[in-house]
Amino acid sequence: MLIHPVLLCGGSGTRLWPLSRKSYPKQFTPIMGERSLLQSSARLVSGPGFAAPTIVTAADFRFIVTEQLAEIGIEPGAILLEPSPRNTAPAILAAALSLGDDSLVLVTPSDHVIPDPDRFRQTLLAGVPAARQGQLVTFGIKPDRAETGYGWLELNTSIDDLCHPVPLALQRFVEKPDAITAQTMLATGRHLWNAGVFLFRADAMIRAFQTYQHRMLAAVQDALAAATPDLGFTRLGAAAWDAAQDISIDYAVMEKADNLTVIPYGGEWSDLGGWEAVWRESVPDAHGVVTTGASLAIDCRDTLLRSETETMQIVGIGLDNIVAVAMPDAVLVAHKDCAQDVKQAVSALKRQRTPQAETLPRAYRPWGWYESLALGPHFQVKRIHVHPGAALSLQSHKHRSEHWVVVQGTAKVTVDDEIRIVTENQSVFIPLGAVHRLENAGSQPMVLIEVQTGSYLGEDDIIRYDDVYARALSAPD
Repeated sequence: MLIHPVLLCGGSGTRLWPLSRKSYPKQFTPIMGERSLLQSSARLVSGPGFAAPTIVTAADFRFIVTEQLAEIGIEPGAILLEPSPRNTAPAILAAALSLGDDSLVLVTPSDHVIPDPDRFRQTLLAGVPAARQGQLVTFGIKPDRAETGYGWLELNTSIDDLCHPVPLALQRFVEKPDAITAQTMLATGRHLWNAGVFLFRADAMIRAFQTYQHRMLAAVQDALAAATPDLGFTRLGAAAWDAAQDISIDYAVMEKADNLTVIPYGGEWSDLGGWEAVWRESVPDAHGVVTTGASLAIDCRDTLLRSETETMQIVGIGLDNIVAVAMPDAVLVAHKDCAQDVKQAVSALKRQRTPQAETLPRAYRPWGWYESLALGPHFQVKRIHVHPGAALSLQSHKHRSEHWVVVQGTAKVTVDDEIRIVTENQSVFIPLGAVHRLENAGSQPMVLIEVQTGSYLGEDDIIRYDDVYARALSAPD
């Protein structure tokens, strides 16, 4: 019986700001190693015994998801697009309904770090018999500290002497505790961290929603009934989906159900819930220092220095218990004990309407990405990267003209009725109002520098005539 993985791929990207943002949350970022967290999570639940994964994500991330999975050779079984974020309960229910009653479903976040995949898979398999019998199986992490950033699971037995993962009865869920409560729970030996990973038969979870969340069940069923296909994606019906309550699976079902089983996992695990967690998982040196990218630590202790661009050198001198993260457009400096408060900084930046609160300087599109290199009165300079075989929409602009210089690869350029091939060190001018398209017909990435000039340079200055990605005619390219 195959296990059907469901990867939850949403999130607002605030706890690891400025690296993670709403426009590009942490699961798409290679925080630990060369692969993104999504790619590592997908590989964790792939191979013999696992079906193709179902992904639940937002429409804005659909092409990022497919691109990153293609890079590691994984073809998703389905990608469900949420019209709006409604937390984990509606997302998990939609996946269960779409997979069918007799499916064995494994739900996992897409942004956790699990260094020992084989051990974790063995723990997952330990929960299969209970799930087949109709139990809702959750997985708990054996704690090694009094962590206040996680929810906990209380058992009616001690786990200190367990050498192998075995099914245990779950007493109750415990919300994120204060420091004293966390220390008490750690000392009892009867508590686990809540990993947010679940294994169940689809019909068992659907029955739980029938019992405890019948209105949500009706709303999600209606959203699936109104779903529409879109280039291989499934867009859930917006009106019905918005009627579903915004609530986590723990609150909606798990805290109420009486058919719960928990499997302890004794290996290393982290949800990378903040920069202090990144520091810990990065294996600090003998002085407790972690440096990443163009960073240098001098006489520092218990400190994380991280630069995300080669042109931004970060130097720490005499720092103690500090997190410093440098991006091209934003820098975070915080005491490590206060790293969880970065969400407050993001909220303050949003109130000030600061773009860095939610968007990265690099904007990702289905065809590739672009980033602004320089911006001034009536001009903007961009670097544009187009994937092999990809094409931007056929479009025109009302307020700007553009000059393109190809610096890598070969571009196929349409300007009104003329089509030309532009190679490295060649350029082409796009007059104001000209109908144009940029394509990369080659097998290698194509990079060009775009110089925009005009009275208005906003991304909404576009008239789109055709788009291979079926985006709205008024959407930015």
